[in-house]
Amino acid sequence: MTEETGTVLVEPTEDNGKERYYVRFTLAQRYLHAMLFTSFLGLAATGLPMRFSDNATARVFASAVGGFGAILFLHKFCAIVLTLAFLYHLKDLATRVFVDKEKGIFWGPNSMVANWKDVQDLVGHLRWFVGLGPKPKFDRFAYWEKFDYWAVFWGMIVIGFSGYAMWFAPFFARFLPGWALNAVLVVHGEEALLAILFIFSIHFVPMDMVIFTGKETEEEFKKKRTLEYERLAAEGKLETRVGDRPVYWWVNFAKVIGFTAILIGLVLLVLTLIGYFGTS
Repeated sequence: MTEETGTVLVEPTEDNGKERYYVRFTLAQRYLHAMLFTSFLGLAATGLPMRFSDNATARVFASAVGGFGAILFLHKFCAIVLTLAFLYHLKDLATRVFVDKEKGIFWGPNSMVANWKDVQDLVGHLRWFVGLGPKPKFDRFAYWEKFDYWAVFWGMIVIGFSGYAMWFAPFFARFLPGWALNAVLVVHGEEALLAILFIFSIHFVPMDMVIFTGKETEEEFKKKRTLEYERLAAEGKLETRVGDRPVYWWVNFAKVIGFTAILIGLVLLVLTLIGYFGTS
């Protein structure tokens, strides 16, 4: 099987009449997502004790890992990992746009940029929830997936800049007023809490194994992304997406990783609520 960053290109395989699998995410994209969610878990686990440092649980945790100095070090390390993942993604986008001349990055069915169809899908989905219409058919990326994607971009800009402004305060103090440095402390903490609440309560569940295996069955493909499946079939490009069946051990390993991440996220979510309402 051949996988290339940014584009999905696999060698078609015959599965002897068995269920077929289609590639949705490349190996590089899955590695990037692994860096994203592990570093985010690390940032949440180390950021919460500092945000609620007066909480008894936070002090116990800090003591167990070597104090708040150790927590701050781990927090900065996770921030660097997340920043590198974000910069790699930007580099990948730039390469696909300006070097590979790939079309459809900023507009069209394969783009993460929201369009009028996403508005129609949102309205149609809400109508379907209450029994007032049929369930809309989705393309490669549904409206909620685009929302998640741009939420990360917003978070990287707001949380990232405010975090680095605090980390390198003497440098930023050269051209930012004192009140701005005080403001970034508030912005960093509150925006991070918002991200934690959203990610751990909405984004994490239900878990979709495709982000770990990179592949989905033909039935899943047709059901979840009907318009993409129909478009590729009409264009005669469906075979270029066929991939091998995910190996059994990797699926089980991915389930362990996924459920562990969800468990950690739920624990951090509970601790966030306890810390927030316990200190308000």
